[in-house]
Amino acid sequence: MKQYLVIGGSSGIGAALVQQLKASGYHTTATYNESKTIESKGINYVHFDVLDPNSTLEIPEVLDGVVYCPGRINLKPFHRLTKSDFALDYEVQVLGAIDVIQQALPSLKKSESPSIVLFSTVAVQTGFTFHSTVSASKGAIEGLTRSLAAEFSPKVRVNAIAPSITKTSLTEGLLSNDAKIEANEKRHPLNKIGTAGDVANLAYFLLTDKSSWMTGQVLHLDGGISTIK
Repeated sequence: MKQYLVIGGSSGIGAALVQQLKASGYHTTATYNESKTIESKGINYVHFDVLDPNSTLEIPEVLDGVVYCPGRINLKPFHRLTKSDFALDYEVQVLGAIDVIQQALPSLKKSESPSIVLFSTVAVQTGFTFHSTVSASKGAIEGLTRSLAAEFSPKVRVNAIAPSITKTSLTEGLLSNDAKIEANEKRHPLNKIGTAGDVANLAYFLLTDKSSWMTGQVLHLDGGISTIK
């Protein structure tokens, strides 16, 4: 049975992906960083804090895939941001991913078809106001994706997803009323906002053997906002 590790698998896109993997009969370990314990039949939930240097993962001997979901959205004018704001985004979204990949790599290399899935944002390739911190850190993720894909080939595949705004707990403040939802929908050519399930579908594809001939790609899943005007 294939074994997958989803970092940040207790909410949003990660939680939707975990349910898809469970439905397919795969064994999944999902991390959470809340203080409460999470239990679900068929899913191994473990506590892991990407900002805690003492927080470690128990990696199975053979691991078929890793997905790194943790992220931050700190939208402010550039002049109001501090170096600490940029450093925190980088620590959560880039250094956290690096730490997890380094811990998991020996087990991934023992799999017959291992895959790593990371997350960028449409804002990296399409300039949006007030997105400097998230774009800077997620831009690093895109570079990391391509570099690791080259270094780990042909054994381990590495790809990333660059979504636009998606309905999750992370975007509650941006989608807190009908007016905000409608305004964001109208920005997208498909006139709707993505769901956690939409993005999880693509993550599932990249994680499993369905994408066995794909590596080094940053795939835009954004309702057309990055390419259609």
